[in-house]
Amino acid sequence: MATPNPLKNPLLGLLLCVILFSFSYILGIQISFFFNSATTSTASPPPPLQKKSQPPDCLKLNFSISSPALDFEPHHPLPLPREPLKDVPFLDFCPPNFTDYCPCRDPSREMLFPFERFLGRERHCPPPNEKPKCLVPRPAGYKNPFPWPKSRDYAWFKNVPFKKLTVSKKTQNWVRLEGDLLVFPGGGTSFPKGVKGYVDEIRRIVPLKSGVIRTVLDVGCGVASFGAFLMDYNILTMSIAPSDIHEAQVQFALERGLPAMLGILSSHRLPFPSRSFDMAHCSRCLVKWTHYDGLYLIEIDRVLRPGGYWVLSGPPINWKVNYKGWERQAQDLEQEQITLEDLARRLCWKKVAEKGRIAVWRKPTNHIHCIKKSRTWKSPSFCFQNDPDAGWYKKMEPCITSLPNVTDIHDISGGSLEKWPKRLNIPPPRIRSEGMSIRAFGEDSQLWQRRVRHYGIILKSLTRGRYRNIMDMNAGIGGFAAALTKYPVWVMNAVPFDAKKNNLSIVYERGLIGTYMDWCEAFDTYPRTYDLIHAYGIFSMYMNRCNALNILLEMYRILRPEGAVIIRDHVDIIVKLKDITHKMRWDGKIFHSENGPLHPEKILLIILNSKHLKGLCNCLYS
Repeated sequence: MATPNPLKNPLLGLLLCVILFSFSYILGIQISFFFNSATTSTASPPPPLQKKSQPPDCLKLNFSISSPALDFEPHHPLPLPREPLKDVPFLDFCPPNFTDYCPCRDPSREMLFPFERFLGRERHCPPPNEKPKCLVPRPAGYKNPFPWPKSRDYAWFKNVPFKKLTVSKKTQNWVRLEGDLLVFPGGGTSFPKGVKGYVDEIRRIVPLKSGVIRTVLDVGCGVASFGAFLMDYNILTMSIAPSDIHEAQVQFALERGLPAMLGILSSHRLPFPSRSFDMAHCSRCLVKWTHYDGLYLIEIDRVLRPGGYWVLSGPPINWKVNYKGWERQAQDLEQEQITLEDLARRLCWKKVAEKGRIAVWRKPTNHIHCIKKSRTWKSPSFCFQNDPDAGWYKKMEPCITSLPNVTDIHDISGGSLEKWPKRLNIPPPRIRSEGMSIRAFGEDSQLWQRRVRHYGIILKSLTRGRYRNIMDMNAGIGGFAAALTKYPVWVMNAVPFDAKKNNLSIVYERGLIGTYMDWCEAFDTYPRTYDLIHAYGIFSMYMNRCNALNILLEMYRILRPEGAVIIRDHVDIIVKLKDITHKMRWDGKIFHSENGPLHPEKILLIILNSKHLKGLCNCLYS
């Protein structure tokens, strides 16, 4: 019997055809990429991937990176929903009264809510059909802010044209107006002669220099001079204050290059996980700590780490000396302090010291003793069936957030943290409870080191001190921020509130700061407060939840006029986003990621320049 010819086997023939076609396809891509990239050296930025569509002549922006254009229309598109990424016309600028528009802290909306507990000053965002589809304009005469660290002491008045604090807080040295400059001498309500002496008093009680204190919450921050000075100790302060009679105090702080956001203790929890801060501070912050069954101090207890410190100055501390200056009755202040001391005792806090104008308490490292004492004291009950880390539109409750169980009185609930800066790159205790392995933590750190190196190639100004305030819209476990710590920047690590894993708690245990967020709404900040926005996977995440244009308009609102945007997503989404950003007067370029041309993840890079914007505005308003 003749031996069958294997080449006549139809399956084998089909396999050979598949191999041949695949090889030809890959070879064609590699040759195309080689010829298109041969014009640049290995040290040059990788070639941007540019669509062949040009704006009208008067809307062209000269981009700082020039490269050959490639046809990068998607040939294998994802089934994207039409509504979020539908065609939009060229967008106009909002009216001039939108210059300092904060959608979720709009004073006109505030009046619709009861004045009790300042409920109107909480987040109240407009519904989607009321969101303006326009570009928030700059104030007349706007200039690029001073670079760090000069920005800590100086800002251009026309960038934040509000005189109220320069008058009402003149004797307290918050801020002075000198010609066209705002000068920040470092004063405050409790430290009119300067923050240095004030911090020196705290340093004698709290180990600020040890590396144990890294993350601080400053409630009622003013212009954030307290947080500014703590940077000398490598301490990162989240400064919060409401939009109130102290006109634009958070805007002043961000203009100085300091971490800050709008926030208030009212009815909802603060947008942070439990056990986030090593220290909390209030310097005459006007919070009614003893009202509402101690609800606000209970919230401070929730966000303080085991063993964390609470520092208080102002009423009622040192009332015997200051009651006349505060224009308060001595007996009222005495009773207020008695109530405050009792509340702190029932929270199981230990009073460390009261010296002059400052009092310091410390939270216990675990709740073994506290549970026993609560059975005999008239203490707030412990919270049950309650997510301690929930912090997005979550109502406060008058109960103590339980610390993780321990077996020994000397143990630290949840595990001990390394001192800064070691804690940045050491796997923190919470990775276990969030289902992450030590290996996965290390791989994430290496991944973001590699990505940031690539960003530095396509955006050289990233590593040259041009950017100070950075927003990471989808921070994960803080890998992007950790990779940037060697530069003079700080990063607001925003984590979607409904993420499958509570990564924000890991961000804080690494010694970084951030907040929960829903990008279908506006962020709690003023316009023009961030130099660089990093958006990794945001549009894929929100594609079925809200309109992509609304997210892009929010990015436009908070970005400074000479800022930059890095959008990292699937190529099909990137190409569609480029069409929309073009209608927003943003001229972006598409780049390969560090994974090369065959990977579907691409980068849309947008760099703004005041010279180009000036010409653009002249054209738009002509």
